[in-house]
Amino acid sequence: MKNYVIRAVAANKNLRVFLAVTTDLVEQARKIHDTTPVATAALGRTLTATAMMGLMLKGQRDKLSVQIKGEGPIKQILAVADASGNVKGYVSNPHIELPLREDGKLDVGGAVGRKGKMVVIKDLGLKEPYIGQSDLVSGEIAEDFTAYFAYSEQQPSAVALGVLVDRDYTVKHAGGWIIQVLPDAGEEIIVKLEEKLKDIPAVTKLMETVSDGEEILKMLLEGFDVEILDKTEVRLACDCSVEKLEKALISVGEKALKEMIEEDGQAELTCHFCNKKYHFDKEHLLRLYEQAV
Repeated sequence: MKNYVIRAVAANKNLRVFLAVTTDLVEQARKIHDTTPVATAALGRTLTATAMMGLMLKGQRDKLSVQIKGEGPIKQILAVADASGNVKGYVSNPHIELPLREDGKLDVGGAVGRKGKMVVIKDLGLKEPYIGQSDLVSGEIAEDFTAYFAYSEQQPSAVALGVLVDRDYTVKHAGGWIIQVLPDAGEEIIVKLEEKLKDIPAVTKLMETVSDGEEILKMLLEGFDVEILDKTEVRLACDCSVEKLEKALISVGEKALKEMIEEDGQAELTCHFCNKKYHFDKEHLLRLYEQAV
């Protein structure tokens, strides 16, 4: 299992823990979207967190999407995940170039922007989806997820995310964790956790020395009793199809479809998530036009 999320509990089941190793998944996304290093880091962090959040969903058909829309030049990041470990995503401006920060790190906060919103939409099979949102606090992604959990879900959480891009622009390491404090946790557990997290290196620094998720988990929660519940494979997977894009074309309305048929005689649509191209010839468009009328 190359890409996975370990779900665990700790501190006498007062902490809920998700730990993700997503190096190959983020590299696959980099190749699909041809992202620059800073865009790779922004998208990779978001995909990693969204994959972990997908595994928090209860129903097998439940889905969630995370939209990060800041004032920065990357414009928007969108990621979608389900309860089975499937995740997909894209950035609006994959070719953004920014100078490194003063500390030599990629300026993800500058790319995303420090003002804006994170919007989480959960489709739980009900009449209306659940929509939660929070203001961005830094644009560095992990802190923004921490703020989202605190303000929108009233769930105290520690979120760490990391993507290390190599000199040849490939992804060397990617992963992260979400540690959530459950309601019955006493003050001593919270203080102990805070002290522990102060001394833990950054995600990718840790992954440089320890590549195995279970070992990272032990280091992360050393001194707490840890019980691993399961280990789930996560994968970059797109569910686009001809049928879905037919519906999209019908939804633009008969006037727009008629213009396409008369002016171009064909249409080509590209899926934002996987860059797959779909070609619709004149005959196909005429069939869709008949359905739209």
